[in-house]
Amino acid sequence: MISGLRSDAFVESPGSAARLTVRKAVMHDIAPILHLINSYAARGIMLARTEFEMSEAIRDFSVVTFDGQLLGCGALHFYSPTTAEIRSLAVHEHAKTKGVGRKLVEALVAEAEQYELDAVFAFTYVVDFFSRVGFHVVERGALPLKAWKDCVRCPKFQACDEVAVLQILRPDHWAEAEPQPWGPLMTSPTDELIQIPNLRLP
Repeated sequence: MISGLRSDAFVESPGSAARLTVRKAVMHDIAPILHLINSYAARGIMLARTEFEMSEAIRDFSVVTFDGQLLGCGALHFYSPTTAEIRSLAVHEHAKTKGVGRKLVEALVAEAEQYELDAVFAFTYVVDFFSRVGFHVVERGALPLKAWKDCVRCPKFQACDEVAVLQILRPDHWAEAEPQPWGPLMTSPTDELIQIPNLRLP
């Protein structure tokens, strides 16, 4: 998948986030974001991105900087008028104890709230971290085909071992619209559904 950082990327040292700056990405951030994401992609942790893809998606991204240096990135990708995914989370190796991951996720959740979304979800290996910032584990179930346009490119697609996590932002709206996390709320009558492959054990 595309948010596949491991737990060491989200370890925090006390007071380490004090001088970090979080902001929306701009076009000159594309090169450092690509370098960061593709360095993880080279190790099979994230999906590689191209300059063209980043140019199309740059408005989804937020970045964290320290003294002008880009330390991490993450994106809020909309899937419906009520739901978005937090994705493409990446933190520089030398910044893994500075609270960059928390800053990014909190900023992306705040952005989702500004857009009055009902919920945000993510696929992750770092469930404990997401639990600390207000997410809970949900059944992956079935998602619209459009939500898998990136997943089908992933080498782990047939043996996905990431966990789905969800944060409900407007409980009343969410409960009225769809009591189950994955269902009609995220689909239209013409959407094709496909099942997430289960983890293939040796």
